[in-house]
Amino acid sequence: MRFVHAITTGALVLTGLTVTGAGALADDSPQTTSPTVVDGYQIVTLPNANVPNFTRRTVYCPPGKRAVGGGGEAQGGDAILVGSFPTPDGTGWTALGRQNHYDTVGISVYAICADA
Repeated sequence: MRFVHAITTGALVLTGLTVTGAGALADDSPQTTSPTVVDGYQIVTLPNANVPNFTRRTVYCPPGKRAVGGGGEAQGGDAILVGSFPTPDGTGWTALGRQNHYDTVGISVYAICADA
């Protein structure tokens, strides 16, 4: 079974795609199930704060939840988001950035969490 992940109108959706038989992959119209909202879906935000360039900021999901996605935003006149990735244990999201000609950058971080 293969899963297709999509975010639509503020809801994380998983759609199961079932493929059977040797020729099933060649079929242009695969059968899909109805979309299912992930249990415990929640967006957790670490609001913008100015930090030194390349400083990692991390937001964590509530206990019992895992990060299924996330992102970051670099704010400032010449800000660049350098990295955006899950924590090694999958319980949060990390972002970092830099700003040319300044020693600090504004960084916000977002984690899309769901029940583990």
